[in-house]
This record gives sequence, structure tokens and C-alpha cells, in this order.
Amino acid sequence: MWRSKKAVIFDLDGTLIDSMGMWKEIDIEYLGRFGIPLPETLQKDISGMSFTETAHYFKNTFGIPDSIEEIKATWNEMAMYRYTHTVPFKPGAIEFLQELRRKGIKTGIATSNSVELVRAVMKSLSAEEYFDEIHTSCEVPKGKPAPDIYLLTAACLGVAPEDCLVFEDIEEGILAGKRAGMEVCAVEDDFSKSMEKEKRELADYFIRDYFELLK
Repeated sequence: MWRSKKAVIFDLDGTLIDSMGMWKEIDIEYLGRFGIPLPETLQKDISGMSFTETAHYFKNTFGIPDSIEEIKATWNEMAMYRYTHTVPFKPGAIEFLQELRRKGIKTGIATSNSVELVRAVMKSLSAEEYFDEIHTSCEVPKGKPAPDIYLLTAACLGVAPEDCLVFEDIEEGILAGKRAGMEVCAVEDDFSKSMEKEKRELADYFIRDYFELLK
């Protein structure tokens, strides 16, 4: 699926790194500071939103008194230690990135996370050299499932959308890649396990780990 492509673009959380469960813990702790219990549907409600869109959602939905920038700064602070000390690559991800480099295929990250956390985790995993472009949904008008972030990343890579392959772990991300005119491979993740059927139906391909791509 990837050898004929000129670029491969990855989502970050749940796709390249195993970090989705961590965000539920952060949401519980953060809302707890304001005496607010975690709504059961929160993760689904904010799925695909950019870091800034999520901050607006929290402020408007839960009446958080802090400014949008203060909310984002707090989340960065709460997540930074985890991203630099405990978050690992998904199985086979680094080996796949190394193979893409060997084949001369361009690579990018297109994520809803904050640029600070993306840079931090890539540095801690010694993976900065494997990416030509890193972009976040805060740079574009709309987060996923809009195609904006994938179109931006492809443009910065200098590659046409049809020559790009996207890796994603959630429905909104898969839709974003498809709407950008790209082929999409869904990646298994415990956080979205209950949505595997939908992910398989939406995506062009599905993998359980990146080692499958190196056979």
C-alpha cells in the first residue's frame, strides 16, 4: 500500500504513539480541579478537534474560568512529563519510519495535539530526523474530520494528495484523510477498539501494527 506513494502522513496519538488512554486520565484530573465529573461521552464528543477547538469546548461546555491560552498551557504542563518519560511508539512504528527513510519517501505528522507536545515526544523518542514536516490542526481553519490539516501537510511536503498515504486511528481522522483525496490506513488502538468495524469500513486498509508493512 505504501511503496508506490511519494509521502506518508501520520496522525500522532493512537497512531504513531500509544497515548490515547493518558488523555482520559488528564481530563479526569483537569475537570476534577473544578469539581466536575468526567462525562461518559467526552472523548467521543471532542474526537478530532484541534487543541484550540478542544479548549473552546471545555470553556463553553464546563464554564472553565481560565482563558483559552491558560487552558492549553495547563494541559501541556499536565501532559509534558508523560510525553517525555512514559509514552512509547506503537509496535513497529520506528522500524517503518526507518524503512520509509531508506526508500526516500517523504514523511509528515498531521495531529490535533499541541505542537509543544509533538516536538517533546519526538525528541524524547529520538525520532525528529524521521519527519520532513510536522503540523497541527491549530494551524488550519477546522480540525478533523475536515481535510484541512492533511491538505496543509501535503502542500508543505510538495506532494499531491493522491500520492499520499495517511495513517489514522479514529473515524474523524480517517474521514479527514479521505476527504483530502488520500488513501488511508486505519491503525488498531485499544482506545478505539469498539469502533474497529467502522474504522475498517471507512479506511482503505487496516493494520494491527507496523511490522505488518515490513513483511
